[in-house]
Amino acid sequence: MRLLVTGGAGFIGSNFVHYWFRQVSRLGEPFVVVLDALTYAGRGENLESLEADVNLYFVHGDICDRPLLDQLLRQYDIDAIIHFAAESHVDRSIAGPAPFIQTNFVGTFTLLEAFRVYWEEQQSPAHYRFIHVSTDEVFGTIPPEIASVTEDYPYQPNSPYAASKAGSDHLVRSYYYTYKLPTIITSASNNYGPYQYPEKLIPLMILNSLQGKPLPVYGDGQQVRNWIYVEDHCQALVQVLLKGLPGERYNIGGHTEIPNLELVEQLCDRIDEAAPQLPMRPCRKLITFVKDRPGHDRRYTLDSSKIRDELGWLPQVSLAEGLDRTITWYMTHRTWWEPLINIPKDDFY
Repeated sequence: MRLLVTGGAGFIGSNFVHYWFRQVSRLGEPFVVVLDALTYAGRGENLESLEADVNLYFVHGDICDRPLLDQLLRQYDIDAIIHFAAESHVDRSIAGPAPFIQTNFVGTFTLLEAFRVYWEEQQSPAHYRFIHVSTDEVFGTIPPEIASVTEDYPYQPNSPYAASKAGSDHLVRSYYYTYKLPTIITSASNNYGPYQYPEKLIPLMILNSLQGKPLPVYGDGQQVRNWIYVEDHCQALVQVLLKGLPGERYNIGGHTEIPNLELVEQLCDRIDEAAPQLPMRPCRKLITFVKDRPGHDRRYTLDSSKIRDELGWLPQVSLAEGLDRTITWYMTHRTWWEPLINIPKDDFY
């Protein structure tokens, strides 16, 4: 399949491109066009090791640019779009929601329209796909009496970011039911792993620990999250692309539900073992409780039984293994993150 990957220089997008080239190259010739606006979290460096591949094409551009989308779809004979491009940091959406509406909602609409017209021009091929990568945050905070939420749980977004993604989800769904465009929506839980921008919880804690800086924990630290190693997410997306049914939605969640404070404590203990030359030991001494952010959801958790039962996917990487891999990656890629460490003190995760 000839893929257009939007946001392919960002965290999850670049991991997906790396995974696609590793896996698909065993079966045939992978062909990927990456479209990325290279905002603060999208970095060309994330794809540097693939630059020599003749079947990877990088385009610096915006998903709101309709003429550019029309050109790319036709020039490269695209079969499928994997749509990662999004503004995704909740704190930034609270401080300034406008870019979230523009990219996440208007951008998704522009992409859908371009793909619909192109698909219809090609006589509506059955194998074409539009995979829309969404988030568990569209469901809002999950009460403790509910074990986990399935794909049909009501939407209750509580931040401008979550609302912008919920709106784009509804657009994607409508294009399937109105035009029969072969769209699929996935909702993932919290991702972590290589290439994640340091404002997010896990890389922020790793890098601050390595530098002896405070480890900011919102409120009481008892916000519960479900975590998935990014490569497991990529494996799930490949299954959705190749075997998922148009019009369906699939939850992609890890099997680990843990409060933020407990996660930070586990990270501290693992960093203590992995990095003997720390400025402050043990790292737990660096934990600092800070004022909670507005509208902070207390708990997210996804039921992934549908993708397990229908597509045969299960996460393979445990939280312990994933944290160790992630710590090692940041410790061995200082040149990647050192230019990014001057993050404003009020931008946490």
